[in-house]
Amino acid sequence: MRNLQETHLNRARASLRQALSWYGYLRKSGQLSSNPELAGLMKPELEALNSTLNKLDSNIIRIAAFGLVSRGKSAVLNALLGEKILQTGPLNGVTQWPRSVRWQPGGKVLVELIDTPGLDEIEGESRADMAREVVHQADLILFVVSGDITRTEYQALLSLREAQKPLILVFNKIDLYPDTDQGAIYQNLQQLGAGNHATCSNWGNPSERVAPQAKPLLPDEIVMVAAEPAPMEVRVEWPDGRVSYEWETPPPQVDELKETILNILNREGRSLLALNALIQARDAEAAIAQKTIDLREQEAENIIWQFSKYKALAVMLNPIAFLDILGGTVADLALIRALARLYGLPMTSYEAGKILKTILFSSGGLLLGELGSSLLLGLGKSTAAITSGDNPSNITAFAGSAIAQAGIAGYGAYSVGKAAQVYLEKGCTWGQLGASSVIQEILSQVDQNTILYRLRQELGLKL
Repeated sequence: MRNLQETHLNRARASLRQALSWYGYLRKSGQLSSNPELAGLMKPELEALNSTLNKLDSNIIRIAAFGLVSRGKSAVLNALLGEKILQTGPLNGVTQWPRSVRWQPGGKVLVELIDTPGLDEIEGESRADMAREVVHQADLILFVVSGDITRTEYQALLSLREAQKPLILVFNKIDLYPDTDQGAIYQNLQQLGAGNHATCSNWGNPSERVAPQAKPLLPDEIVMVAAEPAPMEVRVEWPDGRVSYEWETPPPQVDELKETILNILNREGRSLLALNALIQARDAEAAIAQKTIDLREQEAENIIWQFSKYKALAVMLNPIAFLDILGGTVADLALIRALARLYGLPMTSYEAGKILKTILFSSGGLLLGELGSSLLLGLGKSTAAITSGDNPSNITAFAGSAIAQAGIAGYGAYSVGKAAQVYLEKGCTWGQLGASSVIQEILSQVDQNTILYRLRQELGLKL
């Protein structure tokens, strides 16, 4: 298992280095320096890629605590640390800004614990937005609740799950509930934490509820703790027979949470680190591609129209059917490579051929129809050209076939260009060592007993 984790980590490093080396090549070749606007737009994403690679090399696991106000996020992290470092208190919104502290459980793995403001803090929208940004840097999320989940908490939980990160639901303040209530709330949290809200009893009209679809949370995805237990009144009997009552604060009950985190980190910590880095790299590269395409939209449109006109003209004037098909294919390949160069994306003739093949199969009969029409009309056009000397009326037949074929060829080239734009934008993270490709590779290798396995379907669908 450890060897597999190291493999995942090394593959993630290689993927990020490949991406950075390509954008470095663009800078050295002058493609970015000649377009300072594009270079400025790409800067945040390139910095994010560098930062992500540095994080991978440092092997630090980031665990962020989220939740609504007064749920005890800071208290949970303090209990894990074994000392009160993060400020806590009875007032809402004690945590004003995200704050991180280092934690080295067992003296081995290095963890960065991140405390965040309450997601529902009154007049704290900017702080809540900042907290949401933290989730993108986190490798593991602790979502802290202190009883039955409210509708607001449920919506916040769903929002965090959209970040595609493994999550542990932490049921805090269990010391305030009798054992029977703890059991009922735990079962409720198992359903709600998985994205089901049919079992929630305080959300109004039962007709608005939906039937559960996702599987309940696994034992290591929901943990009950008492991070800062309420003081208890203790009866003290003295040797002289006197009886007094004192208040004592029980020790925190977080051993189960600590053990759960350690088990996850030992079992799949490096894979989590690799996967999170790849997700960030994928998002950064996709953003670069989108910005590039938006900035060069008019240039791309001009190139597509230019190739469409040239292809149509060449097909119309050429009398040989076979050369129509061959020349049209070469023109489409050249168009794809021209767009790739415009967008600053790596592209070889082999890759351009793969894209054209993908476009042909994904566009139904449109482009295949173009090839068929090129053959049929081209043969008619060739026959008319050969026999035009014997019968002048065949010149009219040649012109009619040529114009019809040219129109189909031009429209086909335009369709190839527009489809290539979409492919280049969406497919920039695929290919050898592409972020999406390595994500898929890692997901195909995760064990069923890991917390990553639950994310496998969701991550796979969103690749």
